[in-house]
Amino acid sequence: MLTVQPIRYVTDVEASRKFYEGLGLELDAEASFSVWAQLRADAGGVGIHDAAVSKGRKPGTAELQLVTDEKLEDVAARLAVKGYHCTIHDEDFGRSIRLTDPDGVELQIQEIDYAKAKHSAGAIGKNPD
Repeated sequence: MLTVQPIRYVTDVEASRKFYEGLGLELDAEASFSVWAQLRADAGGVGIHDAAVSKGRKPGTAELQLVTDEKLEDVAARLAVKGYHCTIHDEDFGRSIRLTDPDGVELQIQEIDYAKAKHSAGAIGKNPD
């Protein structure tokens, strides 16, 4: 299953987390740590990402991500049958497939490994929660 989730790149994860919680979103503490806050709502959610460790994303920008609970090899194989070219990339948070839509906007289909992501946050000096 794919879950659609926007990512907001921010200068202050804690302040942004509190703002979105004030709007009614709920923190998923198991999936959150110092550079990432995972917030859920009844019909969706948002990821809050520290822009300083995002490999080039600027504060205030947003990105579309799709999160899968399937193995990326299975997703890539299914997309290849439909004519998509997919390469699986190792990431600080797990693995991803990157695609470009018809307007040239990049999106990712992500297989998230929260233990790896928390370890990566600790390795860059941002203590995981």
